[in-house]
Amino acid sequence: MAPGIAGAPRRSATIPHLHVSSVRPSSLPRVLAAAGEWLLHSGIQDADGGVARYHVSDAGRNKPVSNEITGYAASTYAMLYEQTREQKYLDAAVKTARFLVEKAWRKDIGQFPFENSPDAPLYFFDCGIIVRGLLAVWRLTQESRLLEVAVECGQGMARDFLAGDAIHPIVRMPGREPAPYERRWSREPGCLQLKSAMAWHELGDITGDDRFTMWYERALGMALENHAEFLPGAGTPEEVMDRLHAYGYFLEGLLPRVKRPRCAQALREAIALEAKYLREIRGVFERSDVNAQLLRARLFAEALGVLPLDEKAAAEEASVVAGFQLENGCFCFGRKAERLMPFDNPVSTAFCLQALVLWQQRNEGKFEARIDSII
Repeated sequence: MAPGIAGAPRRSATIPHLHVSSVRPSSLPRVLAAAGEWLLHSGIQDADGGVARYHVSDAGRNKPVSNEITGYAASTYAMLYEQTREQKYLDAAVKTARFLVEKAWRKDIGQFPFENSPDAPLYFFDCGIIVRGLLAVWRLTQESRLLEVAVECGQGMARDFLAGDAIHPIVRMPGREPAPYERRWSREPGCLQLKSAMAWHELGDITGDDRFTMWYERALGMALENHAEFLPGAGTPEEVMDRLHAYGYFLEGLLPRVKRPRCAQALREAIALEAKYLREIRGVFERSDVNAQLLRARLFAEALGVLPLDEKAAAEEASVVAGFQLENGCFCFGRKAERLMPFDNPVSTAFCLQALVLWQQRNEGKFEARIDSII
C-alpha cells in the first residue's frame, strides 16, 4: 500500500469545479495517463492483483481489498488498453482477472464472496460487476478460464439471488438464506440491481444460452415496476446523493433494451430526474461518479436515438467530472460544501475517466454505443 500524506491539500489537477467548458482534446491523453499510473503504481492494487475499496488519504491507508472493486478494475484496465494499446494495461487487466478466478472465486460454493474471508456474505451486485469485469478481459484475451468462471457465476446468481418477485441483494453464508432487506440502497432489491443483471444479458449474447437472457428480462421487468419509488428515498441531501449513484445503475441497466418504447421512456424520465436532484443537492454534497454516470447515460441515449443531447448540461457535467481529478491522477470520490473528501476512489476514477473519453469521442464524431463497454 502506498503511503498517504496526512492533511495534504486536496487539489484538482484539471478543470476547476465551477468552470463550465468542454474537456480539451489535447488534455485527454494526460488525463488517461495520470489515472492509469495511479491505478498501476499508487498501491491501490496489491501485488497479487486485488484492489482496495479506496484510499483514505488523510489517514494514509487503504481500505481492504474488495472483489467487487477488483472486478471494476479489470473493466477499467481493459478500457485503458483499448484506448491506448499500451501493453502495461493489458498485463494489468490479465493480472486482475486472474486474481478473481484464482483467489477470489470460491469453486466450492460457486460464487464470489463479498470479501475473501470464511462465510463472507454474497452480494448480487458484486457478482454481476465481477462477471462483467471478467468478460471485458476475456474479449481481449479469449482466455477460456475467464469465460468459464463468468458462466458459472452467472448461473449461481440466478440460483442464489433470483426469487419469484425480487432479486435478493445479499445472501448469508453458509446457509444461503437471504439477508433481511433494509432501506439502504445496497441492501434493498431495487432497480439498481439491473446494472449487475447486465452480466446475464452479456452472457446470453456470448454463449447463446437463453436462460441468461430470460434472467435479465426478469430483472428488467422488476426494475421497470419499482424504479419510480426509488427517488428520493431518503431524508437528507447526503443520502439522496448516494441514491442518485445507485439510480445511475438503473439508467445503465436499461440500455440493452432501449429500443423498446417503455424502456426508452423510462430512460428519458430517469435522466431528467437524476439531473434535477443532482443540481438541487450538489451545493451540499456532490459525488463525482453521479456526474459521470449521468453524462454516460446522456451520451448513450443520444447515440441510440432515445433522447437528443442537452449539450449545455452535458458540457457542465464533463467539466465537473474533470475537476475531480487530483494531482496524483485519481478522481476524488466527492465534495461537501466545496471541500474535497479524503477518498481516492478507483471506481470514481473508472467512471469519470470513461465519461471523459466518451464525451471527447462524441464531440469528434467517433462515439460508438457499445453497451458492453460500460464500466
